[in-house]
Amino acid sequence: MGKVFVVIFLIIFSISNLKAQKRDIVQYKQNWDKQQVFWGYFLGLNKKDYKISYKSNNTFIVSTPSIGFEVGLIGDLRLHNNLSLRLEPGLSSNTKELAFTNLFGAQDSIRQVNSTYFRIPLLLKFNANRLDNMRPYVIAGVSYDYNFSSNQDNPDDNSDGEFRTKKNNFSYELGIGVDLYLPYFIFSPSIRGVFAINDELVRDKDPNSQWTGQVDYFGTRGVFIKFAFH
Repeated sequence: MGKVFVVIFLIIFSISNLKAQKRDIVQYKQNWDKQQVFWGYFLGLNKKDYKISYKSNNTFIVSTPSIGFEVGLIGDLRLHNNLSLRLEPGLSSNTKELAFTNLFGAQDSIRQVNSTYFRIPLLLKFNANRLDNMRPYVIAGVSYDYNFSSNQDNPDDNSDGEFRTKKNNFSYELGIGVDLYLPYFIFSPSIRGVFAINDELVRDKDPNSQWTGQVDYFGTRGVFIKFAFH
């Protein structure tokens, strides 16, 4: 019987201690969630590759992506306590190397694709209820992507050593993240996936080109990590 009282006492003591600890937690930025509009900026890293499909069963393009960067601004319009509309215009840049395994010789088989996009994503952010100083969320939407590195208008094609991609592109993105409420600002890391909607490849003039003739679809896909500050 004495052991039972000891166990009950320890349970009550533990619960009281947890409640006391909870009361001791300082909730930062308590008025932040009442703002209808707020601003911020983000920095990040990306690893973007290409999704490639072919008209036949042959696979002959090997894409090797590198690590790129993201930087931009954030504008957020709160529609509801758990929902906001967000605009995140920014720059996204990285490099891919394409190896055409059906060809031989560095000049013919290797292409460097440098891409710098001005992206304008329009997103919906779904927030969970705030838990002390953190608030998880999921985010999704579409983006218009302008490729500054595009050589779409170049009259030369792969027969002259030029691999061409389109200027105007569209994509959608999905992600998860968490808002961390700190004493002087809100830090919001997230991980996103980006997927091209349209075909980004400009085909060679020759419809039977060794480089582009058998490509059915060629579009960006990738993952990036964003560190946002509000």
